Amino acid sequence: MSKGTVIVTGAAQNLGKTIALRLAEDGFDVAVNDLPGNADALNGVVAEIKAKGRSSSAHLADVTNEDQVKAMVTEVAQVYGGLSVMVANAGVAKYNMIVDTSASEWDKIMTVNCRGTFLCYKHAAVQMVEQGQGGRIIGAASMVAKRGAAGLSAYSASKYAIRGLTQAAALEYGQHGITVNAYAPGPLESEMWNNIDADNASLTGADPGTLTSRVKATTVLGRLGTFADIASLVSFIASRESSFITGQTVSFVARYMRFSF
Repeated sequence: MSKGTVIVTGAAQNLGKTIALRLAEDGFDVAVNDLPGNADALNGVVAEIKAKGRSSSAHLADVTNEDQVKAMVTEVAQVYGGLSVMVANAGVAKYNMIVDTSASEWDKIMTVNCRGTFLCYKHAAVQMVEQGQGGRIIGAASMVAKRGAAGLSAYSASKYAIRGLTQAAALEYGQHGITVNAYAPGPLESEMWNNIDADNASLTGADPGTLTSRVKATTVLGRLGTFADIASLVSFIASRESSFITGQTVSFVARYMRFSF
C-alpha cells in the first residue's frame, strides 16, 4: 500500500535522484521532474523506482516557469489521486567573487533557486489545501543559508531566501495541516562541489582539492556529506513522525567553532 505521492524536482541525477529512490524505498509513489535535456536520465530513475515496486512517472518541466510547474502538479495529482509531498530540490550554484559575478549569473541562480522553489511551494500548497488532508513541503536550502560564504554570494543569497520562504510558508499553511521545512547540507561529495573546488583553485591559484581538504579539516566528522545523508533527513521530514516540526531549516554536521554556522 502506498504512503502517498511525492514530487521530487531536479531528480534526474545526484541528490534529487537519491532522495527519489529513498522515498520509494519508504513506500511512496514518486513522480520525478527535471529539464527536457535530462529526459533519458529521468526515465532511468523512473525505471529504478518501479524496480523497487513503487509507481513512478517522469515530468519534464522548468521549475522557473509557473505554467509548467502548475501543470506538473495538476498532472501528478490527477494520475495518482493527490499529492502528499513536494520536494523542491532543483537548484544551481556558481563559485565566483562578487566583483566577478555578472548580473546574468546572479539572475540565473536567483531565478532557479528562489523563483523555482517559490513556484513549487505555491502550487503544491494550492493542491494540498484543496485536498484537505495536509501534506509536506520540503525545500533545498544550504549551510550558507545560515552564514554566507565568500565566493558564493548569489548562492548564499538564494538559500537565505529559501530559508525565509520556508518560515513564511510554514506560518501560512500550518492551519491546513501542511508542514514546510528545508534541509541545509554543507559540502557534499558531488559534481557541484567538485566544480566549486575547481573554480576556487582557478581563482586563487591553489592546487585542486585544496578547498576540499580545508573543509574536511574544519568539519567535526572530518568528511564531506553524502547524498544518502541528506536523503535520510528528507525521509524523516516526509514521514508521519515529523508532523509537529515545521518552519525549520535543518543543518548537518557542524564545523569547528571558528567556522561554525
